[in-house]
Amino acid sequence: MLKRPDDVAADDQILALLPYAHMRGGFVIKPEDMGRAKGLAIEAMEGQVGEQLKQIYEQVETLARQAKAIRTRAEVSYKIYQSDLRFDPRINQTYHLYESEDGSPQLSLIAPDEWTTDKTHLATVRLLADHTWEVLESKGEETVAPQADANSTEASN
Repeated sequence: MLKRPDDVAADDQILALLPYAHMRGGFVIKPEDMGRAKGLAIEAMEGQVGEQLKQIYEQVETLARQAKAIRTRAEVSYKIYQSDLRFDPRINQTYHLYESEDGSPQLSLIAPDEWTTDKTHLATVRLLADHTWEVLESKGEETVAPQADANSTEASN
């Protein structure tokens, strides 16, 4: 019998390295479809990027709503402080801002549905402890204060 040289591997070691089944009972080794694997990876990556961009867009929309609420609050506050206050406003009391016949702003305790004459209702406000005004309603549209909107956003995340 022929002696195998020392630097040659045994038959079972050589056969183990073959990329195909080398005997009848061996399982089939199929090369992996790299195009399909890459396609699935790209699809998963695009889905993840889409979700993250959606979250960022929602955050931007929240910031835009908060900025609009602050702008509305500042505009209404300026009108209140330009009005002729004939009483001392109390903290946490709700007031109503109207435009008088001469076009000047007027702050009142009387709600829009309690007037017997037609007045242009500009906003419903509440005086806060720091003497700033929270806008509860502005020009017939519900307005959320920036602090309340920020808290609800944090709670939902």
